[in-house]
Amino acid sequence: MIHIQTFLAKSGVYSRRETGRLIEAGRVTANGKVCTFKSEVEESDHILVDGLPLPPPAERVYIAFHKPEGITCTAQTAVEGNLIDYLKWESRIFAIGRLDKASTGLLLLTNDGSIVNPLMKEEAAKEKEYLVRTSRPVSDQMIEKMHEGGLLIKGKEASPAFAEKTGEFTFRIILKQGLNRQIRRMVSACGNRVTDLKRIRISHIHLGSLQPGEWRHLSEDEVSRLKS
Repeated sequence: MIHIQTFLAKSGVYSRRETGRLIEAGRVTANGKVCTFKSEVEESDHILVDGLPLPPPAERVYIAFHKPEGITCTAQTAVEGNLIDYLKWESRIFAIGRLDKASTGLLLLTNDGSIVNPLMKEEAAKEKEYLVRTSRPVSDQMIEKMHEGGLLIKGKEASPAFAEKTGEFTFRIILKQGLNRQIRRMVSACGNRVTDLKRIRISHIHLGSLQPGEWRHLSEDEVSRLKS
């Protein structure tokens, strides 16, 4: 038995967030009964959404994408500059995690809803590496504060992070935490401002030679390690 939300996410048709909305609205049934968030189902159960069976599972897709500046990390086509329109992808895919509109670099995309939540859980968080440029010189004190952690990000404490100065106005940082606009807010809390932010690695997956707007399929080994 598996929870209905997990079952729907595994189908690759809906994102985890969309499955929640469908269940909350009472649009999902199992063997004729309306599902709740506590419902558990079998693979053999008769699952309907809006009275219709789920389409056949789509072939799993796992992509590394070099997000350019100005693209919004959403699959909602009503949002200007969304991922789907930019990539001209015919089937549904969505981002694992986010980069804000002004940031660039490595973004992972998939249609496999079953891996998104496990990857986003804080206790299972993967390392993410960034190159950062600031408007004012990078001070040793700022690097030390990032090492120590404790900077407040919208009421939450930033965890200790590896950071090293790479130039007068640049530094490299590795995070496991994923607070909203975390690096920008950490830098701001230290009296500086981010002018350029680029993610170059998520766990074992590197941006490599991908140019802005380019993408590639992940290898079988990369996908396997991502799920482990």
